[in-house]
Parts: sequence; C-alpha cells; structure tokens
Amino acid sequence: MQRDESRQPESTGSQSVSSRACADDVVAAYPLFQEGGGGSIPTSALSLRIDEIPMRLAQELNAKWHSMLPRTDLGNLLCGNTSVAYGTDLGGNWVAVAIWSQPIIRAMCDGKTIELRRLAICQGAPKNTASRMLAVMSRLVKRKWPHLEKTISYLAVDVHKGTIYRAAGWTPVGDIVNARPQRFSNVNKNTRATGPLQTTSRKKRWEKKI
Repeated sequence: MQRDESRQPESTGSQSVSSRACADDVVAAYPLFQEGGGGSIPTSALSLRIDEIPMRLAQELNAKWHSMLPRTDLGNLLCGNTSVAYGTDLGGNWVAVAIWSQPIIRAMCDGKTIELRRLAICQGAPKNTASRMLAVMSRLVKRKWPHLEKTISYLAVDVHKGTIYRAAGWTPVGDIVNARPQRFSNVNKNTRATGPLQTTSRKKRWEKKI
C-alpha cells in the first residue's frame, strides 16, 4: 500500500454511472471484507476505478454483497451534510461498494469526522480490493470535503481482525464495546433487503487522519 498510486484513476467525474454496469450486472454475493485469497479474476487491485455513485445504487449493491448487513436506511445515511457512496469498477462491472456518512454516534459528530458505514465486495474482485478502496477513498473524501480531518469505522471484532484497515494505514482506538440493541424494520422498498441495521458483535473503532 506504500507504492505510488497517483497514476491510477480514482474518480472519473466525467462518466455517468448509468452508462456503466448496473446492479443486475454484478457477480454473486460475497462476504464483507475480503481478507483471504483473491477473487476469481486474477487482476491487480490497481486496475480498479473508484467513482462516486448515487446512494440508491450503493444500497442495491450493498444488498447483493453484504453478508452481515445487507439492509440500509436511506434516511439514516443521508443525515447531516457528509454522505457519499463509492462504487468500484473493473472492466465495466461493479465489484465493490462503500457508503460513508456523518458518524452514527452523536459524540463523534464534530464536523471534522466521516464514518465508513458499509463496505461490500463481490466474488469477482481482485485480492486487496478492500485495502485499495480504503486508501483511495480517504483521499476522495478529503478532496470532496477539505475540512474533514478523520475517517472512522467500527469493526465487528467477533468476525473480523482488521487486516484491511491496518493495510490501509488505519489505527484501532478506544475500547471494545458491546453492540447496541439491533434494529429491524420491514423490507427496504428500494433494494428488497431486510434484516438488522447493526450486528450483535462487539465493536472496535478504527481511525485514520486525512
């Protein structure tokens, strides 16, 4: 992750997402956070294009790929003034998605922090896609909101070890905390996904200054 990536495309800004692959064109679902071996396509993660995409498309992609939390609440994601979603493209197909928003915990809403709420990757993504995305997206959110100083995310410690965060230069901080009570609702009318908005796992906050 220390090699120079400045020559690689991060966000095109000129190509409409509607002209490229839609949610129905993606590969089969794959668990959150690809920490093990690579995907089925033997391609370097440096070949990926990472673009800002509409939040509703991000919800659809997350619903297909996120094994633990496929459901998202649009109203919750769009609260505050720092919400954005990024899709990762490989050869004209979406292979990963990430959703960012104002921190969900009120105490962290200092106007300088943005939280990674979802990160989901399909089976066809190359190895190290997640860490590559984290590194690039840190730069993209800083470019979009220069006043931001920190990115945060909460890791389900009973399920994941934080490998992708560490590879992208993030740092674990604070204590491991118990999960808050899960919240359920009816099927999301846009993505048809249902289930909890939070996991039952204990959580650890990871951060990175940007």
